Amino acid sequence: MRRTNSVRTGESTLIRKDIKSLSAYHVPDSSGMIKLDAMENPFKLPESLKVSWDACLSSVDINRYPDAEMAELRTKIAHHAGVNADQILLGNGSDEIIQMIIMAIDPGTCVVPSPTFVMYDLISRWFKRPVATVPLANDFSLNADQFLQVCGREKAEIAFLACPNNPTGNLWPEETIARIANGFDGLLVIDEAYGPFSERSHTHLVASNVLVLRTFSKLGWAGLRLGYVIGEAETIAHLNKVRMPYNINALTQAAASFLLDHFDLFEMQATEIKKERKRMSKALQTFNGVNTFPSQANFILMQVPDANALFDQLKTHGILIKNMHASGGLLSNCLRITIGSKDENDAVLAAMDDIINGVSA
Repeated sequence: MRRTNSVRTGESTLIRKDIKSLSAYHVPDSSGMIKLDAMENPFKLPESLKVSWDACLSSVDINRYPDAEMAELRTKIAHHAGVNADQILLGNGSDEIIQMIIMAIDPGTCVVPSPTFVMYDLISRWFKRPVATVPLANDFSLNADQFLQVCGREKAEIAFLACPNNPTGNLWPEETIARIANGFDGLLVIDEAYGPFSERSHTHLVASNVLVLRTFSKLGWAGLRLGYVIGEAETIAHLNKVRMPYNINALTQAAASFLLDHFDLFEMQATEIKKERKRMSKALQTFNGVNTFPSQANFILMQVPDANALFDQLKTHGILIKNMHASGGLLSNCLRITIGSKDENDAVLAAMDDIINGVSA
């Protein structure tokens, strides 16, 4: 019997209802503004490197597919990380790696602290994976035993810990992370996106059920969209089966390989950002009603009397930061400021002096 296609009218019914109910990740327009909302490195590539960098990119044959195994780049990154190349998996930013991990793990609940990086929750929901949250304490500390209890209760298969945490900026004690790593039966992903600005790493915890996730975006390569995950070789080999072919384009591979040869430059920039972070935290605390939280990332979270008002007023001064107030809970009346260059940070302080103290910038 011949089937006829029914005509669909009105709102599309092809999209899953749960997807319709989600909000897309919003990236605000920053044209003409001092952009301090996305944790980017404020320093452009020095002119002294641009000529050789341009020559490197111009040698890439873009008519050919990129190296599917990314052998040279994985070897360089592995050397930089102090592991073997077969322990490295590359992704189009850490977001793609989070997606690969969630897709590859057995069905079951994903457990995350709250608040934390929103993409753990969002990507889990894309794949219909339940998410359970463990609220942080008022000082943003994490109770390891409570976290493990939730993992056990929810029969969790995967958990994410951002170390340092985003958007709070704090780094939980190593004892807390190790307690969870050793006590959790599922896969624990330790996300070190802000590792370059932190006092420690967690690669020593890598095991059959522990991965360490990193990205070059915060260090100064945000435009390349390159992340990587470190794990045991067997785990990485299985995750590689759900990686899309040619996921890292030829220009990114060439650029990253070149930049790794000059990595000391980006380490020096990270040191400068940490110095500015300390200066900014101290300066922000001098404003009436402003409370800053300790940070080991390249941003500062601060709580103010009226986050919405201050956010809008900073925009009128040409400064874009991140308003966390809508998230509610511990983030009520909180704003997150990326650490910029000295001039950009001075502009923030001058604008806040104008807004809060009525001093003309």
